[in-house]
This record gives sequence, structure tokens and C-alpha cells, in this order.
Amino acid sequence: MRRCLMLFIVLGFLTGCWSRRELNDLAISVGMGFDKKGDQVQVTVQIVNPGEVASKMGGAGQTTPVSTFQATSQTIFEALRKIATQSPRKVYSAHLRILVISEELAREGITPILDGISRNHEMRTDFYVVVARGTTAENVLNILTPIEKIPSNKMYSTLEMSEKIWAPTVKVKLNTLISDLQTEGKDPVITGIQIIGDPTKGNLRSNVTQIDPKAILRYSGVALFKKDKLVGWLNEQESKGYNYIIDNVKSTIGHTACPSGGIMALEVVRSKTRMKGKVNNGNPEIFVDVFLEENVGEVQCEIDLIDPKSIKELEKSAQKAVHAIIDSAIQKAKKNNVDIFGFGEAIYRADPKYWNKNKDNWKEQFHDLPVHVNAEVKIRRLGTVSDSLVEEIKE
Repeated sequence: MRRCLMLFIVLGFLTGCWSRRELNDLAISVGMGFDKKGDQVQVTVQIVNPGEVASKMGGAGQTTPVSTFQATSQTIFEALRKIATQSPRKVYSAHLRILVISEELAREGITPILDGISRNHEMRTDFYVVVARGTTAENVLNILTPIEKIPSNKMYSTLEMSEKIWAPTVKVKLNTLISDLQTEGKDPVITGIQIIGDPTKGNLRSNVTQIDPKAILRYSGVALFKKDKLVGWLNEQESKGYNYIIDNVKSTIGHTACPSGGIMALEVVRSKTRMKGKVNNGNPEIFVDVFLEENVGEVQCEIDLIDPKSIKELEKSAQKAVHAIIDSAIQKAKKNNVDIFGFGEAIYRADPKYWNKNKDNWKEQFHDLPVHVNAEVKIRRLGTVSDSLVEEIKE
């Protein structure tokens, strides 16, 4: 009996690769897009051509590094399966990098899309979601990109880099988007992406074989959502203000006016924001304190940077500029009546009883909500040149 028992236990570890999936049988999807087609949804998948990406000799360069396939249905799940009528391999989405939603579809509501995606057991949640601004998701996924062979990888890396060193973009993953939709007192945002140039020429291989591509992809603005529907856009300055408020600025560049005329570029090297809610006599308020450390990056004016008074004047000018950037984001959010900053969450943390009593009419209160912004800027370094070259040359 013992021997039989041991034999059965050993056999359990010798089952082999019964659930294996051969690479030759899979079409690896790195990008996926959704467009509205009548009362149905068109699903576009961007598939990697492994032979083109991996090969360095022989037939390399004869085909494009990716291919796209489309199918239309009333549900996403059905549309993905219908792609099997075009692709010789089964679509495998575990390595998805970017999910593109058309602006038209986003204005009608993204909940059905998110439900279909989040239930798919093959998909992870580490991909980014973007909105195709002024175009379709299909057109975005059809654009071939320079530097990065696989366009979806390019979109993924560009979004990460632009948020890291420029700040007007926001990385939004699937789980973050779903969480914002379900959270009381906070509305979601998604970064927008545009096609600059001629989309009809962007899908040709010649688009990446010349110095100046005929079509490129560029991130532009941040989409504002009221519940699950797109209602407006933040421009570049307002998007940067949004990131300041939610403490999501790692580094960026801005400019400020010099006391004697001209401008100066300042690099933000450190940023910290503290947001606090408060309820005074039944009236909610928000306090936003922003602290920035900046370096002088470029001087296009006559100024004595060695003089501490000049630095103090520059810091005051920079504080006004940051305050204006933040206020522009707040005013745009109030105009569209969307609490994208999580001010409602801050009020809940400050006074849960007040929030539970007033959360149903929070949108009406948000429009007139007092937001007190305090910006503090410290200039730390002047760069490798202490004095202004403009001033020295004129002297």
C-alpha cells in the first residue's frame, strides 16, 4: 500500500506540459484599441511579427515589425475571437503594453470596455490606457514609429519618459482607472494621444526610413471623465497643474519673467505637495501646499545671479507662475464639474460624518469649493555659469 501510494504521488509530478502553449501557435498582442462602429465595438489588435523583430539578417526589413487585425461585435470577447478568421494564430494578450480608446467611444462611456478587459484572465494590469484624441484607435495602432520598432512599446516608453521629465502626462493603468471609477470623491483622468501628420502614410514602411516621418504619435492633454464618460480636456499647462496637485511631478522645466525684462528657464528638480481638507462651520475647504526646488537652466535677460536679492525676486516670480498653473487646472475641473484631484476624498478624511451626509450633492459643492494654494519655490543651483552671459556680452 505504501509503495502504491508513493507511486501515485510521484506520478503527480510527471504530468508533463499538458497546458503548454507553443510560441508558434500564438499571436502576441502588444497593443489593443477600441472604436465605435454603429451600435457595436471594433477591436483592433497590434500583433508582433517575431521574425521581423528578432532577425538581423536575411529577410529582415522585408515586412513591417507589427501587423494589425480588426473585428467588430457587440462584445469585446466575441470580437477578439472573431479575429481568428483573419489571423493564423490565437491572439495572446498577456504582454499587452498599451490600450487605446477612441474619443468618440470614451464620450459614450468606457465601463463596458473595462468590464470586458478586466474579466479576461489572460490580461495583466500593467499596461497603460490612453485616449485617441481627434482620431480613431485603429489609426493610432496603424502608425509605424522610428527608434522603437514596435509602436506599442514606443507609446509605453514615451508615456513613462514624458511623465518623468516633462510632467503634463499621466500614467494610468487598468487597476488605477477602475479604482478611480469606483471611488467616491474622485473622477478619473486618462492621457490623450494624437497623430501629427498624414495617418494614411503613417502605416507605410517608408514612414520610418526617412529623417522626417510623414506621421508621428504625440501625447497631448489629459482627458477629464465624469464617472465613465469623457467630458473635456486639460491643455498642457493645466495637465501640469493637475500633476502638481496630486504630487506627481518628478521633474519638469518652466520659465519665469526676469525683473528687468526677458525670461529665465528653471528646472524643477524636487517637488512635494500636501493636500488637506477641512470643514469649518459646515463649509468644506481645501488647502494645497506645494514646495519646489529649482535650478537655473537658461538665462535670456540681464540679471546679477550672484545678488541674493535677485534670487529672491526670481523665487517670488516662480511662485506666482506655479500658482497660476495650479489654479488653471482647478478652474478647468470646476468648469467641467469633475473632481479629478480627489478633493472629496480629502474632505472625507477630514470629516467622515460631514462627507457621508453631503456626498450625494458633492458635485454642486465642488463648483464653489474654496481651494487655498500656497506655493514655495527655492532656487538651489545656478548651473556651471554664475553670471548672465547676456549681461556680460553687453558690458
